[in-house]
Amino acid sequence: MQTMTADDGLLAGFRSLEAEVTDHRLPTSGSVPEWLSGALIRNGPGRFESGDDRVSHWFDGLAMLRRYAFDDGTIRYTNRFLRTEAHAAARDGSLEGQFGTDVGFARRLAAWVQARGPPTPTDNASVHVARLGDHYVALTEAPRRVAFDPVTLETHGEFRWRDDLPEHLATAHLTVDPTSGETIGYATTFGRNPQYHVYRIENGTATRELIASVPAIGPGYVHDCSVTPNYVVLVETPLRIAIWRALTPWGDDGLLDALVYDHDRPVRFVVIDRDTGDLVAEPRTDPFFTFHHANAFEDDDTLVLDLVAFPDGDVVDGLTLEALSQDGFDAAPDGRLRRFRIDPHASDDRVVREQATRYPGGLEFPTVAPSARSRPYRFLYGQTTDRRGANGLVKLDLETGTATEWWKSGWYVEEPRFVPRPGGAAEDDGVVLATAIDVEAAQSLVLVFDAETLSERARATLPHVAPFGFHGRFFPDAA
Repeated sequence: MQTMTADDGLLAGFRSLEAEVTDHRLPTSGSVPEWLSGALIRNGPGRFESGDDRVSHWFDGLAMLRRYAFDDGTIRYTNRFLRTEAHAAARDGSLEGQFGTDVGFARRLAAWVQARGPPTPTDNASVHVARLGDHYVALTEAPRRVAFDPVTLETHGEFRWRDDLPEHLATAHLTVDPTSGETIGYATTFGRNPQYHVYRIENGTATRELIASVPAIGPGYVHDCSVTPNYVVLVETPLRIAIWRALTPWGDDGLLDALVYDHDRPVRFVVIDRDTGDLVAEPRTDPFFTFHHANAFEDDDTLVLDLVAFPDGDVVDGLTLEALSQDGFDAAPDGRLRRFRIDPHASDDRVVREQATRYPGGLEFPTVAPSARSRPYRFLYGQTTDRRGANGLVKLDLETGTATEWWKSGWYVEEPRFVPRPGGAAEDDGVVLATAIDVEAAQSLVLVFDAETLSERARATLPHVAPFGFHGRFFPDAA
């Protein structure tokens, strides 16, 4: 936990926002396609302080939802904090955290592992959003979810599963199969025999069904997963969760304090058959760390996986507010897009890592068209990160090896989302939506790009600076 100073030196995107607005029509320049109808709902921190204290890590800011509604060429904006126990505690002068802030979460988790009674994990669901049946839910990596209204963003209370599937940590990245509509998720449990529990949620329901429980080595800090028609793939990196560190006298910094990167330990790909639940392959490769997967598909008998790889786990420390206050996002290392090929039927533990880079620049928050998920694809969109004092947007053509970029000095573009044009046939027929902050003007914007050319079609200005967020989804029926 940090103490605030009068001149904190932080970029505008790391300063707290108190204001909430409802259904505010945004002044817009350019032309928003009239066919674009629905809502982009994003999640991320909105407040970093309680009294004179500030959370230590970007991941621990108080959850604030932001809604960008598109209808008949207009954009309307709503933002609202999740009314959670963590939010109430902050209002009362007590910060709660999970990832990197001194609130004792790691010690509570260790107590759970030792069967001294369950801890009370944070309900600060600040990472992602999902639709589960008729429920819209905010997610984080603590095993608590918060339901909200998709139009007003009002909090509906905690969303609880009606099953006994165990979880000490949960995924905020639920992956949707575009063909079946099935949603895949996973949870991690610790103890003498740590495991990853992979589950499915049938389309239109809010009920989990266990696919498999497989051994977790480490266990690793697993942030995302990939799905193909036949497989679920987890990537267990050398960044492992050492709960024993939480028991030491200095183990006070949440989950961050329990993370250890083993430079000599290989990456393990955990490949699970979606139908049988069998662990069909667990090949290894040289160490790296990853947050986010781009896509995966099956090429004859080979499973192909694209992800953003970092050299090691230093990126996690590079996202503390102390590091960010020094040089913004320039302090964090860049990730690179990497492709891996796995033979699920091979008798050895080899995985083929393509040596040729698929994009020479830094990349994060990769996304593809919904129709291209889990199948062979050509185009990928992401945040390009290796511009000093800025980041931008990039479209990669994986067939030609070319890249189209959009960026402005002093602008920070957040996660892009592709929205297909109704009736469009081409993979890149649609628009890309991205929020951004112009730090020099202290202004937040929402941008609309042509997905084929990456040319800017429209931009709208928010009534305030919204802090840097994490993830979001576009819901066509939430307008």
